[in-house]
Amino acid sequence: MATGKSASPSPSGGTATGDPDRTATGSAAPKAAAGGGRSGIDLSIWQLQEPVGSSGSPTTIGPSQLQGGYEDDYFYTDTDGALTFWSPEKGVTTPNSKYPRSELREVEPGGGSANWSLEGTHRMSATLRVVSVTSNVCVGQIHLGEGGGSTKPLLELYYRASGDIVLGTENSPEGGQTLHDVGHVPVGEKWSYTIGVSGGDTIDLTVNGNTTHYPIADSFKSYKQYFKAGAYNQSASDSSTQGAKVAFYSLDVSHS
Repeated sequence: MATGKSASPSPSGGTATGDPDRTATGSAAPKAAAGGGRSGIDLSIWQLQEPVGSSGSPTTIGPSQLQGGYEDDYFYTDTDGALTFWSPEKGVTTPNSKYPRSELREVEPGGGSANWSLEGTHRMSATLRVVSVTSNVCVGQIHLGEGGGSTKPLLELYYRASGDIVLGTENSPEGGQTLHDVGHVPVGEKWSYTIGVSGGDTIDLTVNGNTTHYPIADSFKSYKQYFKAGAYNQSASDSSTQGAKVAFYSLDVSHS
């Protein structure tokens, strides 16, 4: 926990239990690297959402604070240099989800919400490892933004406790997801992914060098998009010690 910070409030108004395995608790927040990054990650284009706050309104941390070295029990640089996200099963959620998260949401360099067209080529690449997970965690998303009333993702990349990596592609802005098995990595081992879109009509996914492609339905084309990455837990309970911990060693975004 950063020097001078108190423990984050829990949804019930008490003290939330942070990452039970964290070794950095009590240490000062690390200095941001040149360009505002830790583990070489440019934090100027991200906003953090955490599993604490008030009911239906999770706490968010803007890019200026992230670049300044912000960290707490849910978002910190671990001893191996990895930018680490901890999301317990008990936590504050958004109004449209029943699961808590410690997750980055893409923003513009000036701080406004990112919203980009499906036209062109858009990529998010990461090297990571899932340190622990109760059942299932989403480690990357392309999410619908402006252009309609849907709050659904275009895609979600899941990692399961079995080590299976699964891509969920949304069937339409109204919902329904098709699942695709795309890889397997044991818990605790590093792996890499790139999720993206190209040509306005194709999802591109690479997992550990293996690339697959999936069509984008026309019903999505009125929507802008944005990237998300971190630990979006896919299980919930009254436990503050069970959950998902995900460590990122690199995270890069490109648009062309």
